[in-house]
Amino acid sequence: MTVTALATTDITPRIATQIRADKETLLSGVHAAAIRELLEQRGVLVFPQINFTDDEHVAFTQTLGTLAPELRGEQVYNVTLDTKVNKRADYLKGSLYWHIDGTMSEVPIFASLLSSKVLPDNGGGDTEFCNTYAAYDDLSDEDKREFEQLRVIHSAWNTLFYHDPEPSIETLRRMMAMGDRELPLVWNHRSGRKSLVLGCTARHIVAMDFRKSAELLVRLRDWATHPQFVYRHKWSVGDLVVWDNTGTMHRVLPYDPRSGRLLKRTKLEGEESLA
Repeated sequence: MTVTALATTDITPRIATQIRADKETLLSGVHAAAIRELLEQRGVLVFPQINFTDDEHVAFTQTLGTLAPELRGEQVYNVTLDTKVNKRADYLKGSLYWHIDGTMSEVPIFASLLSSKVLPDNGGGDTEFCNTYAAYDDLSDEDKREFEQLRVIHSAWNTLFYHDPEPSIETLRRMMAMGDRELPLVWNHRSGRKSLVLGCTARHIVAMDFRKSAELLVRLRDWATHPQFVYRHKWSVGDLVVWDNTGTMHRVLPYDPRSGRLLKRTKLEGEESLA
């Protein structure tokens, strides 16, 4: 096999790089180490209209690390708000708000790989990503010293109130059963880099007045999602987007849940504890 070089183009200065290579090259794994390194540096990698099948999607994922199965053991997850395709689609309503995947887990997933299959005819459904490494790097030294000491309670049930302000007690209890976790506001990575740990699961800063806690969490979310840290991906059918879940947040922009929008996701197992 003749292996072609990776053609890369940075999409914005602080986040996201486009990679162009043929399927055979990507599936060979010959560039896997370079792709992983670029993913950590840039946060988001875009493979335009690569048009992977589900099997190819899984195979490519496995070149980059250990594939993390979904809750029911499936390798590929249907990302859609259509409950006929995904019976747990209501849980995905929280994805409309900035978040990191796996804040309830001992070791959050390292990365997600999302491939577009069906897109809304009437628009919507773009996905935004922000670089939480860069957001930390650009803080003042005073803020860095303060934030290093802070711990935050993360709760999956906190996301419920973003899209369902008056949930039933049954729904609330079901979400609360997922538990809570105390996490650092600043993730000190084994690489030596640092990133902010924020998002809609962040409920309260430990030992801080409630109002001050809410104000600081919102202030930092606004900071981390400033335009210089954000990439917005407008999907075309067949695109594959990979993001470093340990150094970014993401959200999907609103779209009609009846539109049939369907993306397929695989995940890479986490390799570094957050706590």
